[in-house]
Amino acid sequence: MGRGRAKAKQTKVARELKYHSPTTDLAALQRELGGSGKSDHDFDDDYKEYVDDDDEDHADEDPDPWVRPTR
Repeated sequence: MGRGRAKAKQTKVARELKYHSPTTDLAALQRELGGSGKSDHDFDDDYKEYVDDDDEDHADEDPDPWVRPTR
């Protein structure tokens, strides 16, 4: 029975967000979007030891249970 009150609250919050946007720090946004000079490739190196590059070696060991068997 409390749906009307919840919907009114959501409408109020949505209206506040639409018409009363907070001030945006454009300089901070530009710094964030500009990046720090470190590429995404640098982050991948941290997890290189966990990557299994030889997937084709194990392809026949674990068949997909959802594939229909061929006749």
